[in-house]
Order: sequence, then C-alpha cells, then structure tokens
Amino acid sequence: MNDGMNRRDWLRKLTASGVAAGLGSCAAHSVWAQNPGESSGFQSSIINSDELVAERASPSIENGRVIQPARELPVLHDTDVLVVGGGPAGICAAIAAKRAGADVVLVERYGHFGGLWTGGLVLLVIGHIVKGGGQVCQGIGEEMMRRLDKLKGAIIDRRPGVAPTVDAEAVKYLMVEMIEEAGVKVFLHCWGVDAIVNGDQVRGAVFESKSGRQAILAKTVVDATGDGDVYAMAGASYERRSHNVGLVSRIGNLDRTDASQAQGGAKPRHLGRATPVPGINWVNMHGPEVDGLDVEVLTRMEMNHRKFIWRNMQRTRSIPGYDQAYLVETAPQLGVRITRAMHGLKTITLKDLKAGTTFPDVVGVGGAAGGEHGPWQIPYGALLPTKVDNLLAAGRCISAEMRMADLVRLIPNCFVTGQAAGVGAAVAVRDGCTPRNVAVPEVQKILREQEAYLG
Repeated sequence: MNDGMNRRDWLRKLTASGVAAGLGSCAAHSVWAQNPGESSGFQSSIINSDELVAERASPSIENGRVIQPARELPVLHDTDVLVVGGGPAGICAAIAAKRAGADVVLVERYGHFGGLWTGGLVLLVIGHIVKGGGQVCQGIGEEMMRRLDKLKGAIIDRRPGVAPTVDAEAVKYLMVEMIEEAGVKVFLHCWGVDAIVNGDQVRGAVFESKSGRQAILAKTVVDATGDGDVYAMAGASYERRSHNVGLVSRIGNLDRTDASQAQGGAKPRHLGRATPVPGINWVNMHGPEVDGLDVEVLTRMEMNHRKFIWRNMQRTRSIPGYDQAYLVETAPQLGVRITRAMHGLKTITLKDLKAGTTFPDVVGVGGAAGGEHGPWQIPYGALLPTKVDNLLAAGRCISAEMRMADLVRLIPNCFVTGQAAGVGAAVAVRDGCTPRNVAVPEVQKILREQEAYLG
C-alpha cells in the first residue's frame, strides 16, 4: 500500500482485482486493526441495529424519594491488586505491585495518566530534596526522572539539589510506556463510585463508564484517588478538609515579548515559570480555600477561574511589548489540593518531622518543598485505615495531620507512598493475608530491591 492510498482505497483496488475474495469476512465488513495515527478515511458501521441496555435498573420516585433498585453488576475483571487512580501515586503503586509479582489492574477516570502532575499542569517537581541538597525520593519516581532525561524536550533543570520542570505530554507518554512495559491491565475513562465490601473486607470497587456500571474484584485495593473516594465508600473514617483550589494555565510567545517597551515599569505580573518548551511558561494559581468535595463549589471554581485567566491574559497583552503573548491552554483538570485525610493506624506529624523520628515500619522518606528541613519517615501504618481491611491508601489522602498535608501531597512524596502501597498490596496477596498483617521487613526488602530509599 503506497503512502497516498488509505485502506478503503486499497480494498477497492483489491476487490476490483479479485484479491479481496481471499481476505474473508474482514474485507467484507471493512474491519481492520489500524496502526496508531493511521487513517482509514471517515467511515462508520452499524454494530447493532436494534439494541437495548441489558438488565437496566433505573431509579424511580417513591413518595418523593429517589429509589435505586438492587441489581446484579457485571464483573469487568478479577485481579490480585486493584489500583484506583492513575496519578503519580497510582502509577507507582501499579508498577511496584506488578514488579513484586502481583496481577494488577489500574483504573483511571481521565483518558491519561499523571493526575494533577499532567492533567493539572503542575509541572514543577518539588518535595524530593532535603536540607543540604540530598534527594530522598528514589525508586520508581527517580526512574521516571532518569527516563525523562533521555527524552528531548521532556524535562529542564534536572540536576542535584534543584527542582526540575517537566513537559506534561512527555510525562503522559512515558507513563503509558512504563505501564505497558510492566504489563499492568488498564481501564481508562472509568470513575470509581463505590467499594465492594463484605463485612470489613474490601473485595473490589464499582466503576461508571460509557460501558455502564461494572465491578472489578480484587484481593487487595489501593486507593490512589487523591480524595480517598474508595476508602470513604468502604466505611473508613477520615478527616474532611478545605484547601485552596486553583487552575493552572500555560502562556506562550514569551520569547517574543519586549519588556523594554513597557512604559513606567508597567510589566505584567505572574508570568509563571519556564517549561521545557521554549517561550512557554506554566502559571500556578492558589485560588480560594473551599470544599473540594462539593460539586457546586467545583463548578463555580472551574467557571470563575477560566474567566479570570482569559481576562488576565488580555490585560497582559495590552501592555506594550507583550502583545504577542497568548493563552496556550488552561488545565483540563481543576487544581484540588486536599480533601480527605484517612484516619490511619499511624499518622504523619510535624512533631515527628522536627524530631527526626524513625519508625520500625518505615516504607519511605519524604522531602521538603524547598529543601528547608531534613528528611521525614513515612510509616507503613499511615497507609492503612484503622478498621477496613484489604485496602491501602497512597498519595495525598493518606493519614497525615493538617500541618503535614502540604508536604504529603507533593508529587515526589506521592511517588514514594504509591510505591510502598503497591509493594504492600502485592506482599499481602502473595502471603494470603491482609495488608495490615504483612511482614513489614519483607515489604521493606522488596522496596529496597526496587531502589526505594528508606533512610
């Protein structure tokens, strides 16, 4: 097939020559597996000419109340370890569990991996360095950084003691590559809406997608949703918190601006930080402190922030010398920073950070936002709810007091807790026990084998 001919044209030529007869039903129905990026021309086919949703159980209104009838849910998959959430914590959890020998399924509500790191355009990697310049985030997170180093235009400022900045698309690509290399089964565009619980035992989760409501069964579940959605639905207790909710954007053509034209020092504010793409910066936004679990609040934040960003960009363009600047994009994912913090068997505290407390069940070491203090240990118990079994938390929703929340949520520290949760989940499955009853020294041994730093 030559470059100027699509598959439909090719089939037409084959049919005319009689060759298509030997291609069977595939040629008859024009059903072909295409290579990524390849076009077959715009065409459509009828899959089912008269279809109804099977076993539908729609809610009804009874005495003014909306009642959802009971129904059987189809099982989409059955696995050893189910990781819910494909952000930095979830990606590391899934890869770590798979490398530790478990069968793993990863479910993500968006169509890409990376969470706020990519979809939220939070491109600066901070939290891996401690006082003196040492790097405490190693393991799978550091492996990602090394691999980004080898991709052109993927990362800048990648050197000891410095916080690098990544390109979101490069990270999305790399995460797909690493997940596929690990052999993790993935379902995208699936929103976790409930936990499957027998007594105090979590047995999987329920998801909504374009395929309807389906269940995934698992021996162990890792909640890497960021908001603790799974452990909340499973009945684990938590602290609900408000925090600043913003929206990140990128602005371009900054390499074509001329600050010397600005009259009276009227230079624009908040031009952000450089990215691996020349002339394009990413601009952070704190936003107001609100409840990130309130859908009406989230809706208002999205709309208000997008209006503000656009208008602010127009003000910038009106300043002499900055007329070529433009808004490249606003993040597709709202910047929700903190919502739930689980009540765990242990809690990460500022007191322990200041005291340099060490834990016999340490599974990771966290860093600082700017290297202003020393390392702090992450105990395995901070990943475990006080009562619910067969469940671990990873990322910003683990057990940590309010004063530690802004460190726990940083991307490198999410790498660390995600990897620890993944290994803990895999060991629990292998040994036929609950995550709270695993042999912690075995978890620590495997983490070290995976190049994690435990102090």
